[in-house]
Amino acid sequence: MRQLNLDQLQTLIAIADLGTFAAAAQALHLAPPTVSLHVKELESWLDTVLVVRGRRQAELTPAGAVLVQEGRKLLAAGDDLVDRVRRRAAGRAGMVRVAVSAGVSTQLLPLMLQQLNAQSPDIELRLEAVGSAEAMRRLKAGTLDIAIVASPQPAAPEVRLQPWRQDAMVVLLPAAWAPPDAITPEWLAGRRWASFTPATQMHGLIAGWFGQAGLSPRPYLALSYPGALKSLAAAAQAAAILPFEEVADLADTPEVCIRPMAPPLMRPMAVACRQAGMADPAVTAVLDVIDRFKS
Repeated sequence: MRQLNLDQLQTLIAIADLGTFAAAAQALHLAPPTVSLHVKELESWLDTVLVVRGRRQAELTPAGAVLVQEGRKLLAAGDDLVDRVRRRAAGRAGMVRVAVSAGVSTQLLPLMLQQLNAQSPDIELRLEAVGSAEAMRRLKAGTLDIAIVASPQPAAPEVRLQPWRQDAMVVLLPAAWAPPDAITPEWLAGRRWASFTPATQMHGLIAGWFGQAGLSPRPYLALSYPGALKSLAAAAQAAAILPFEEVADLADTPEVCIRPMAPPLMRPMAVACRQAGMADPAVTAVLDVIDRFKS
């Protein structure tokens, strides 16, 4: 065998997922001897043991675990390639893979999708919720086309970065707290407040805002989704620090109130795109729609 066989790789992944050779054979509609042959040929080509049969289930060796982990990416890339070719052959505009971070407003995103559908209904958009650092890695690897990421990001020759938005951060609070007209770090540090999880741009921005006042309070809760943070404030459980666009729809809700931050805090975002994808008309069309929401 001169090269990696994707069918054999899929067999190994099925064994890893389902736990036994028999279950993999049933799921893939293969005869049990064929499953065993696939594994044997993979092991022969790589000259290493990939999976060990146990009494109840098969277990991957460390080498097998690496092959399965990276093989999943390879199979996904292969499926993506086939889909792109078929769409182009059928005369359709194509599919664009877009990553958005947790900080992207759930109010803006549906508006962007609506405009894209009206302008280019033949474009299929595959959205993924991906952190900024991971999105940049995947853009370089070619498994994403566009990403909306926290700014700044390290420059990379494979990726074009353009400033996109500067959104004001605000505090959403239970109205029963009778908060002041503007929220300072000192006032908020003594109360329950919730924020985004560590290792996100939002978390770092908010920590820096407190740090400028010489404070380092820990949040009451750290969550990944803006909707969950908004729910905490609506239930009078905690204040939530969010972009204004994310909470503007609650401006007339009596249970909560929205206050600016003092000193002000801005959240910068950028649009990242693979340089190699700039010639694709479908990618260009998506970038055009995203650019309309620039601030």
